[in-house]
Amino acid sequence: MPIDPVPADTPLSKLPNFDPRTVPVTGIDGHLPAVGAQALTPAALRQRFIEPPRWEPEVWLERKFAQREPSRASVLVPIVMRERPTVLLTERTTHLSTHSGQVAFPGGKADPTDTDAAHTALREADEEVGLKADMVEVIGVLPTYTTGTQFIITPVVALVQPEHRLQINTFEVADAFEVPLDFLMNPAHHHRHALEWAGVRREWFSMPYMDGPAERFIWGATAGMLRNFYRFLIA
Repeated sequence: MPIDPVPADTPLSKLPNFDPRTVPVTGIDGHLPAVGAQALTPAALRQRFIEPPRWEPEVWLERKFAQREPSRASVLVPIVMRERPTVLLTERTTHLSTHSGQVAFPGGKADPTDTDAAHTALREADEEVGLKADMVEVIGVLPTYTTGTQFIITPVVALVQPEHRLQINTFEVADAFEVPLDFLMNPAHHHRHALEWAGVRREWFSMPYMDGPAERFIWGATAGMLRNFYRFLIA
């Protein structure tokens, strides 16, 4: 029996034997300036959202992969206020229907009872990793990012007290970890990838981070939103 061809609009993560780590790097943006440490302090980050610069997001729309009505969603971009600030990220469990096994921000689809994007992000962060709202200070939002599965995501940037205690929902989250913010805001760690599939060129960023012996492979929508955060801070 012949095997049906994989449609050109199939999500990358659903391609046969696809592993983003094996796709060649087409470029690294080491020629771009890193965000300086003075711009990554809590006070500087707060002020950046109070008086935002003129800027444009670099990536905001993926190729459409799903024939479904768009859905609103929010993610929390949780900056833990350590001496060297970090970003709290999660690794999704492998059985989830979307973005399984990938590195992601805490977040998810908006509920009808949510009052705004920040409410969605905080509720989801509590549900996924037990991050309580009283440990979080929302300081602003970034432009929406629309995924190929038609989620219109609002990134909600927040400062997190380092004394927080996580309680991971193991049905949704396999692991939670922190990556230094200055690492993510340095384009020398921003890798560009491209892949031709069924006559369609796919392009994306990755930001691989070695967490001890483990590689945390940040790519796709999460890397795209972090790239936009970089553009916001460096503008």
